[in-house]
Amino acid sequence: MRKQSLRRRLSLTIAAVVLLTVSIISILANVSINRKFKDYIEVQQSQKTEELISSLSQQYNPETEDWNIDFIHVLGMYALYDGYIIKVYDDQGTGIWDAEKHDMSLCNQVMADISLRMKEKYPRMNGEFTAHTYELMQDGEKVGSASLNYYGPFFLSENDFQFLRALNTILLSAGIVSLLLAVMIGWRLAKRISEPLSKAVTISREISEGNYEIGFDKDTNIKELDGLTQAITNLAGSLKEQEGLRKRLTADVAHELRTPLTTVSTHLEAMIEGVWEPTKERLSSCQEEVKRISNLVKDLEKLARVESDNLKLNKTSMDLYELVKTVSRTCEAEIYHQNLKVTIEGEPLTITADRDRISQVILNLLSNAVKYTPEHGNIRMVVCKVHDHAEFIIEDTGSGIEEKELPFVFERFYRADKSRNRKSGGAGLGLAIVKSIVSAHGGRVEVKSTVGKGSEFKVILPIL
Repeated sequence: MRKQSLRRRLSLTIAAVVLLTVSIISILANVSINRKFKDYIEVQQSQKTEELISSLSQQYNPETEDWNIDFIHVLGMYALYDGYIIKVYDDQGTGIWDAEKHDMSLCNQVMADISLRMKEKYPRMNGEFTAHTYELMQDGEKVGSASLNYYGPFFLSENDFQFLRALNTILLSAGIVSLLLAVMIGWRLAKRISEPLSKAVTISREISEGNYEIGFDKDTNIKELDGLTQAITNLAGSLKEQEGLRKRLTADVAHELRTPLTTVSTHLEAMIEGVWEPTKERLSSCQEEVKRISNLVKDLEKLARVESDNLKLNKTSMDLYELVKTVSRTCEAEIYHQNLKVTIEGEPLTITADRDRISQVILNLLSNAVKYTPEHGNIRMVVCKVHDHAEFIIEDTGSGIEEKELPFVFERFYRADKSRNRKSGGAGLGLAIVKSIVSAHGGRVEVKSTVGKGSEFKVILPIL
């Protein structure tokens, strides 16, 4: 089945909706106008009948006891052209004037024309000419009678039919004009909507092929479409950033492995060729490098486990404040060696979490603070409850992190120490593990830092 473009489908849909709407409105308007017009004609015919009877009644002169035949003739002929066939009688029932006797052929012609028009327009009405007798009264006394023969229950003159035809023509013309305008407007609207969507498809295809620089030229001024274009632009930026991180990760892993492997390879080669004696010190150096590789692999395995979708958390009820104090004791030797002042503030705060994982978070953050805080520096840890969540804050007076580096501190192998010295800076996996563990608990971790003044890490965890 051939697929239609969005522009074509929108244009056809709008045109169909407008056509249907105009058709319904036209039909309802036509039916309503015809009904109202029929009621109007019936009222007019009733008034016309009353006027004719009143006029005929005034044509009798009681003093001379004569009828004004000339006026009755004029009145009768005008009425005949309006569809009324009149017969006038005196109070004795004697005929005074009869339209049929005066001009039988004209009467038949009028009756035939009216009957034909009404049967064509209202075939279900089953109307016919019917004679109606009315008394002619003057000053409360009967002076005669009149028979009015007209098409019933109502009839329309040629002028009435012309009016209805003109009205239907106006409605039809309005419908056609509305349809044309709707098609034009619908086409423009469809174009305005479809063009950014087509552009979005093109850009998405470019992004999938690795072109992250492509973007949208201008806004559409349509809220939803602007949201879509902005989302695609953000996606391109995010993918570009992830691609850069992926490349940096590859380079960092290669660097982390290359340095110790090169050292071990060089040492072993020298000892095998007899250049060096395989002394205990040299073998210990090789063993140290192998340990570095082993620790790196362990860190990577640990991060992979934490980031795994199948990570299972053994959540239990625990006191976060007591856990912070317990974990801080494991770093007492380093803290003492660097003459650091460490303070723990807060009060007991019970949360539901995986004790071992949260211990790892606290240990990683504290180890970083100790590592980057100079001698006689300060480290402050705070445990508190804010609204419906728990917060663990650790502040240090260390070297700090540049603002441009802050977005990357939780990425794998990130280190503020650009010299890539693993002995001083670590493998750069600690904060990545922190972020993954906290995210697995449904929390988040934030960082603020000022170069030369220190850093603040805040871990926000749900209490339950």
